[in-house]
Amino acid sequence: MSGTITKVSGPLVVATGLADANVSDVVRVGSQRLIGEILQMKGDSASIQVYEETSGLGPGAAVETTGTPLSVELGPGLLTNIYDGIQRPLTEIRDATGDTIARGVEVPSLNRKKIWEFTAAVKAGDVVKSGDVLGTVQETAAILHKIMVPVGVSGVVQSISGGKYTVDETVAVVKDDKGNEHQVTMMQRWPVRVARPYKHKYMPSRPMNSGQRVIDTLFPIAKGGTAAVPGPFGSGKTVVQHQLAKWSDVDIVVYIGCGERGNEMTDVLMEFPELKDPRSGESLMQRTVLIANTSDMPVAAREASIYTGITIAEYFRDMGYDVAVLADSTSRWAEALREMSGRLEEMPGEEGYPAYLASRLAQYYERAGVVECLGTDSRQGSITAIGAVSPPGGDTSEPVSQSTMRIVKVFWGLDSSLAYARHFPAINWLTSYSLYVDTLKDWYDSQFPGFMALRDKAMAILQEEESLNEIVKLVGRDSLSAADQMTLETAKMLREDFLQQNAFMDEDAYSSYDKQFRLLGLILRYDELCREAMNKGAGLDGLFAIPARERIGRAKMILPGKYESEYAEIEEQMQQQIRKLTAGGEDQ
Repeated sequence: MSGTITKVSGPLVVATGLADANVSDVVRVGSQRLIGEILQMKGDSASIQVYEETSGLGPGAAVETTGTPLSVELGPGLLTNIYDGIQRPLTEIRDATGDTIARGVEVPSLNRKKIWEFTAAVKAGDVVKSGDVLGTVQETAAILHKIMVPVGVSGVVQSISGGKYTVDETVAVVKDDKGNEHQVTMMQRWPVRVARPYKHKYMPSRPMNSGQRVIDTLFPIAKGGTAAVPGPFGSGKTVVQHQLAKWSDVDIVVYIGCGERGNEMTDVLMEFPELKDPRSGESLMQRTVLIANTSDMPVAAREASIYTGITIAEYFRDMGYDVAVLADSTSRWAEALREMSGRLEEMPGEEGYPAYLASRLAQYYERAGVVECLGTDSRQGSITAIGAVSPPGGDTSEPVSQSTMRIVKVFWGLDSSLAYARHFPAINWLTSYSLYVDTLKDWYDSQFPGFMALRDKAMAILQEEESLNEIVKLVGRDSLSAADQMTLETAKMLREDFLQQNAFMDEDAYSSYDKQFRLLGLILRYDELCREAMNKGAGLDGLFAIPARERIGRAKMILPGKYESEYAEIEEQMQQQIRKLTAGGEDQ
């Protein structure tokens, strides 16, 4: 069915003659067949958001509906790829049209010519249900791609055979109880605005190891959890997202560059192929899907890019994998919503954002979680959703930040003053919080007994430092008691020797839970021994100047495999040196 354009307003196009079309249908606009999606229907008039540049488009041009909602193609070939907001493969488009992407280019999301080696996991005569694994494809060295029975299909396998296939060739035939035969290929299509189904959703109970000490120790996020990273310009949101993408102990990373600067996406493209996955030793790109809809690309596609990313993540989750979705940033996505809402002449909400902003954010974050997947093998998968928020001027009281904070359970508040002081990650330990601390306590207690007690003690010292600093500003540090001066010294060690990390140093870019536990224990053991020595007459100057104190400052740079013995040696040296000072104090 086709209609005619009556109005063009930036990315919004109004067309008539589309009485049989539906909201969310994909349309092709104009002679260049620009891709768009219907937002509103009034009689036979449709309001369409066009995902490409509309310059040169005018009234009278034809609009053709496809009759299907905006969907993504799911199958082998997703990993290592880079897509735009509506899942067009940018690498293949560049090969076809050159570095400047032409409008209206139609390239399939999954390569139809590439041959994949399919290994059957069931045989003819087996009974299968939606979500059951029919076979596997070794998509990359790091990831085994599971070919599943499509949702809504179940029955008896009539035929299946391993071998070499393209994604659109039939690999199996399933006959349902009504006698209908379903040709199953390695590729599925799924509408992006509809969450993929699962059997059961669980409370997250395992932490996601990011390798960043301020996150894992003070403000942990669970696998299947939700987190927001708000902060002003220049505070390191993108760096935090990059670190999470590089080091998090998840199987798949879906990185959505939504409305941020193009050079940041370039950094990802340049860095990730060169980085080694710490678990497999292969390139990090082999378990990564990149979605780029940068600030110079069409604004309407930003809105779609978020849903494209989370749908791809759900597909890998359904295979039983742990997936991290990193959106940078949801503020730019919200700005795209605001622009389209304004052009639709909808009633604006706070600061011009649409009234449905909070519900759209919730729809996105609620697709995260730990689930039991469809199928008979009871496999579990998870999606951890982490969104950067870029509030104007760093004001977290604005609508996007506030709506996000009401939904997510972890808040990593970035602080520009820490960033300017070259303290990275610039996460402020006084304004950040994690609501997963109690949920994850059982895991920490079972794996690292005493970890949570150390964490609570460190948090108390850092909070006490803040109140002591107010006193220091008024009367100076020398007027404080010896115990308070010890608190300030320990807090300084926690900040500089534990929380601060250097992403450019291999030894310090990533810390395992064990290393974090031992390093934190070393610093707090120093605090404990010093306080005991002070009670026996030892002086602060001597305690702060012991050689072991300097070794503690460099302890975070010790390589994995060596830190266990060196930390034990430092602690032994520390005890001996403090014991000497204590003996000297008692003699006096």
